[in-house]
Amino acid sequence: MLMTLIQKEIMHHILSARFVALLLMCVLLIPLNLHINYHHYLQRQIDYQEQEKLKDEDTIEDENGEESAGPTQSFSFTAKTATDPNFEVSKLILKPTPLSVFATGLESALPSYLGMTRNGIRRGEAALSTAPIAFLLGHLDFVFVVSTVFSLLALLFTFDAVAGEREAGTLRITLANALPRDIFLSSKLIGGYLVFILPFLISLIIGLLVLVWQGFPLAEQGIFLRILYLIFVSLLYIAVFFAMGAVISIYFDSSKTALIVVFTIWVFTVLILPRVGFLAAQIVAPTSTAESVYKEKTARRAELRDSLEAERSKMMSEVLSEVLRESNSTPGKSMIFALDSAHREKVNEKMGPLEEEARLKYRDIATQLDKRYQQERKHQDAIGINFSRITPTASFIFLATDAMQTGQATKNTYFQTGTRYYETLDAEMFSKMSEDPGAIYTEEIPPPMPPPPLIALGLEETLQHGTLDLLLLCFFVIVLATVAFLKFFRTDI
Repeated sequence: MLMTLIQKEIMHHILSARFVALLLMCVLLIPLNLHINYHHYLQRQIDYQEQEKLKDEDTIEDENGEESAGPTQSFSFTAKTATDPNFEVSKLILKPTPLSVFATGLESALPSYLGMTRNGIRRGEAALSTAPIAFLLGHLDFVFVVSTVFSLLALLFTFDAVAGEREAGTLRITLANALPRDIFLSSKLIGGYLVFILPFLISLIIGLLVLVWQGFPLAEQGIFLRILYLIFVSLLYIAVFFAMGAVISIYFDSSKTALIVVFTIWVFTVLILPRVGFLAAQIVAPTSTAESVYKEKTARRAELRDSLEAERSKMMSEVLSEVLRESNSTPGKSMIFALDSAHREKVNEKMGPLEEEARLKYRDIATQLDKRYQQERKHQDAIGINFSRITPTASFIFLATDAMQTGQATKNTYFQTGTRYYETLDAEMFSKMSEDPGAIYTEEIPPPMPPPPLIALGLEETLQHGTLDLLLLCFFVIVLATVAFLKFFRTDI
């Protein structure tokens, strides 16, 4: 009996105008969307290669003004390199992932590179800042289409599943034939869901074929399995809104009233509540900006350098007075030579402990500022994420972007790799460079080690990271379906 009713429901939807409209929308929207985003990915890949090329071909001037192109075996610091704490000795460049075709996520908001300076890590411009007009109207990708468009369509497919039959009077006749209510409602949900996901899957297959024709590496195991996981999560998310639409259809007798309620709930569930969570987090736990932290570290370093420079000037004045007393005459060329050699070396020896003290003091200050900023950001993000999880849309976006390597897991990996790289450079290079702008380097400072590769989380780690959001989607489906059946059993037909 259940299969017969499901077939009847499927034929009812297939022969309706809404199915034709859904099919046309899916076939036009998803393949075109994937095609456009793949071209955006290719452009980002070209930009990444240009950045790598410029980094490798960057020239370093030696103290005589000569240039040596590219990375060399000997690394000679110029006066600017040694004295300018904002000089970027190396860059960790963010490589775009081909999976961003399906979910742009945070990739366009993350800095294009992390520059390593003695003052700390400087962030490069993000894609949002380099092309602000393009992002003014928002970015359309597969995850946005599923989370926004298909959630609304799923509600429109089910808002009159029961209310429509109640208004037409067919519900009383159908249930008068000793048809169990659970079988009737199950056939409505299963039949409508199968009809709905059929155009979705067909259009997605067409879109994947278009990508493969253009050169997308779909056959790679890591990419193929992640796309399958994305499809599974998308189908589960659509099921949440099917169950939600069934609940609304059962609770209201009028289809018009159910339609108004559907739009209201969709606006709050998809558009408002996920964003309100992060706005509330900014109010509850405000944080400093990365630029303000960088400027504060720059100011503290400048204070230490000014203090060292004043101390060095004081010592030089004392040496000069000592030489004047010894010579009892106006200093001549021989005296200047003495100041440039023995006496200057004596001053450098006295300044050594002071420079080391200033270096350690700045390192402690920079570490404290970075830890404070990271803790503030982590606390704020945690509050915003937990607040937004009251809606299935937030859980779906977290799952989809993490699966496509453009979510919060990739962001954390990117910044953690940059922090470790900076700590390595600080131990091997920056700690060996004097804080005094007038210092002369007698020993060659080793060249900076190349940046480490960005290792993305594996699929198993991604699944573990998204366990909570996956369970929340399952929870929403089960709870909403249970509410629909319980309410339908108690409804007076």
